[in-house]
Amino acid sequence: MNERRMILEFFEQQKEYVDRRIAEGIEKYRKGDVEITVTDSDGTPVSNAKIKAKQKNHEFRFGANIFMLDELETEEKNQKYKDYFADVFNMATLPFYWDTLEPEHGKTRFTKESTKVYRRPAIDLCIEFCEKHDIEPREHGLAYASFYPKWLSDASVEEVKRESERRIFEIAERYADKIRTIEVTNEMDRKNAITSFYEEPDFINWNFKTAEKYFPQNQLAINEWNRLWEDRCRFTDKYYSYIEAAMLKGARIDAIGMQFHLFNKRENEYAATRKMLNPQRLYKCMDLYAHFGKPLQITEVTIPAYSWEKEDEDIQAELLEKLYSIWFSHPNVEQIIYWNLVDGYAYVNSVDPDEISVTQGDMTVGENYYYGGLLRFDMTPKPAFYKLKELIQKKWHTETELITDENGKCCFRGFYGDYEIEAERFGDAKKAAITISSKKDNKIKVVL
Repeated sequence: MNERRMILEFFEQQKEYVDRRIAEGIEKYRKGDVEITVTDSDGTPVSNAKIKAKQKNHEFRFGANIFMLDELETEEKNQKYKDYFADVFNMATLPFYWDTLEPEHGKTRFTKESTKVYRRPAIDLCIEFCEKHDIEPREHGLAYASFYPKWLSDASVEEVKRESERRIFEIAERYADKIRTIEVTNEMDRKNAITSFYEEPDFINWNFKTAEKYFPQNQLAINEWNRLWEDRCRFTDKYYSYIEAAMLKGARIDAIGMQFHLFNKRENEYAATRKMLNPQRLYKCMDLYAHFGKPLQITEVTIPAYSWEKEDEDIQAELLEKLYSIWFSHPNVEQIIYWNLVDGYAYVNSVDPDEISVTQGDMTVGENYYYGGLLRFDMTPKPAFYKLKELIQKKWHTETELITDENGKCCFRGFYGDYEIEAERFGDAKKAAITISSKKDNKIKVVL
């Protein structure tokens, strides 16, 4: 038996509690009742009509970062990356890191023709891919202290604010109508800030107020790692406290991002994960942040395998299923974003950009060490990829066939999302695209 399986002990010890809360939460918060009424063109109810309903997409967002879009060594790999991404995900995190989006002052990399930068595909290229495959893009992030451009390193606070507002205006002008979720600040516990503004007391509030000015209709999110899952799950927790303080000062925080990277050395994995792999603590932590009354977004997920050995990959898949089921069942969670889709191309710090290619496929450096992708370096899917696909497209998926009653009505309960409805009677058939949403009553009319 693989000793790594010990990390699953809390899931086994708490099985009754976990199974109950997952089942009740998914049934209550991820599904809704639907009433379909079929009439003829005169409005007369059509009885005994056959109805087929097939879910095409989820209202809930399942995503990954899209940092390797057209960044791989061969066209074959690039195509597989795009195929696998579009096969499973309906959300993509786009790289708006300022240092690579505007490496030279005034020279932005928005357009498809922009100079290539590793792990930072041009934004318009990402948008085009998302629109082609009905994937919702997500911005990451407006203000991220470690990724300010070097040309701002010696600037005054006022100059940084002026340039930041210009940047936010330019992004809003191009993408406010294309990207719903705008991640305003990220990882506020960084030790090494590039600019002096990061040290100022109004950093969070200024960025949120400026974002609100230019993104009045968008969802403004905050994001954090900072071991938030390992804190005490109390109202005095660090992340909770600084969100509360920012909101009391007037910051319009619409959604709360919660990263979940299991970045631990293999030999330390068991001891280091006793809090993050404790289901009761996970629910307690989410319940705590739910007090804000805002959506929760699990923004960056890394579940390590540590190797390409079968047992290790099976544990990664099992962990993914358990964690995703817990998050999906919580009423406040609306997005889960896996971080790196493929192994061997993860973030490596302190490497010269001109030398970055030497790290590709080197599973000993940076975040490659964790083997945290859903695809191997050779682009073959791991069990975790198939498990996620099974959850989204089979277990949490609705397809049903119904017959209308004498009033032309039929009802079913299904997962929230987009559906294709087909109504048929005596050879006459009609298809319609409908949406079942947690935000409406879901009474559908079909004219046959």
